[in-house]
Amino acid sequence: MRKTLILSLALLFLIGSFSLNGICQTMDEVRAKMIDALGGKKVLEAVMDTTIIATMEIPKMGINGTVTMYQKEPDKMRIDQEFMGQRVTQGCDGKTAWFTNPMTGKAEQMPEKSAAEMKRQAYGNNSLLNPEKYGITYALTGKAKEDDKDCFVVEETFSDSRKATIFVDASTYLNYKIRATTVNEAGVETEVETIYSDYKKVGDTLVAHSLAIKQGGEAFAKIAISEVTFNTGLEDSLFKMPE
Repeated sequence: MRKTLILSLALLFLIGSFSLNGICQTMDEVRAKMIDALGGKKVLEAVMDTTIIATMEIPKMGINGTVTMYQKEPDKMRIDQEFMGQRVTQGCDGKTAWFTNPMTGKAEQMPEKSAAEMKRQAYGNNSLLNPEKYGITYALTGKAKEDDKDCFVVEETFSDSRKATIFVDASTYLNYKIRATTVNEAGVETEVETIYSDYKKVGDTLVAHSLAIKQGGEAFAKIAISEVTFNTGLEDSLFKMPE
């Protein structure tokens, strides 16, 4: 937390109250509560890197595998995926987005659209703490009922004008769903939804340990997170494209 199987793991959690008669808060107030719910500014600023280990299931394809995601503030990401004995890696060092070609085993730069999506996904806590530094804006656009949940609707706009819609569970102020247009494995733009559940406390913050991903409105993948660790001292070299 855009394209092969990228975890959309931006951790946007909120606390507060919701009025069914109207929105009574500004986006600034909501964002402040998002930060407080995650443990506060000092807690988030103290997170320099994150490692997430998970299993992934793609039922339609009958595929199961493992995923390890590394994120280093503010804009580095690496995802190692292994399915049926085949290993694929994606990475972004803040400037260059790359992947290992499963046919050749060699690292290649991602196509332009996929690279832009990977760079957006690579942003960590700083995109919430200091969005203006990265040309990111948030707008509170209304309220909606998603899967019988009353939600705030927050529009996230990136510096390249791409948008994502964040649905925030009004009863818990936890991130419930993110909907965005991204690039699929065939290089075609498609709508992707990521639904977050099974929140657990890790250190002084909360992490969703179960994710359901839809592509084009159809169920695509299920992700179960087994381990989350912070501040293990990830080196910048981990995110560089191999020569």
